[in-house]
Amino acid sequence: MSLYPVLFVSHGAPDLLLHSGATGELWSRLGRELPRPRAILAVSAHWGRPQPTVSTVDQPATLHDFSGFPEALYQMSYLAPGAPELAAQVLNQLLEAGLPILQHGSRGLDHGAWAPLKLLYPEADVPVTQLAIQPAAGPEWHWQLGRALAPLREQGVLILASGAITHNFGWLNWQGDAQAYEPAREFSDWVGQRLADGQTDALLDYRRQAPHGTCAHPTEEHLHPLFVALGAGGSQPPRRYTPEFTYGGLAMDAYVWDSPVTKESRHED
Repeated sequence: MSLYPVLFVSHGAPDLLLHSGATGELWSRLGRELPRPRAILAVSAHWGRPQPTVSTVDQPATLHDFSGFPEALYQMSYLAPGAPELAAQVLNQLLEAGLPILQHGSRGLDHGAWAPLKLLYPEADVPVTQLAIQPAAGPEWHWQLGRALAPLREQGVLILASGAITHNFGWLNWQGDAQAYEPAREFSDWVGQRLADGQTDALLDYRRQAPHGTCAHPTEEHLHPLFVALGAGGSQPPRRYTPEFTYGGLAMDAYVWDSPVTKESRHED
């Protein structure tokens, strides 16, 4: 059976859309190359709730959930239709897996969702809904969450997990583009190799096993979407894309878990 791919993106700083560079080019290309989804389930680091919560809104608003950036960002919008039917499917999938889930009737799309979607599907014509992560829960919880969502792939649903491979503000050079910060490179390469080798246990224990594990993520919420994608992706090794490092310390890696009929795992720039 052919399954719809799972996509993880590092969404970077909110101003990425103002100078999208290699990352923006990659997102646009993936939007053209991936099969067109029936609907999108976005799992963003920027919506956290104590337990899984899915948005049932018919028309999600564009949330400008950041401050201190150029005014042009606050004028942007992404007015895709909501996906209440998909939200109902998400509810059923999690309940069948024995996981708790709530519904939210008005939640819009935060920038972790709409920023990549604006380049992936610029016409905003694919229905989209969001599922909240649990910031206080760990990697294994989010991996199990992804496993519960995996059957959605059989129905043409794109699971878009949006977070960050590295997320330490102390590693960033806000004065502009900079050479990649070496600890960020070492951590992102460690993650990439473990994903390629199928070493799920090591990934779930990244804070102890990875180089700079706790420094790469002083708080874990930006890596949680990766574990959702890993759970939904199953045993198929993902394709890794490494477009650039923004502000020196943000590894903009993206991963695509293809259908199991695709035998070859490969690394692409």
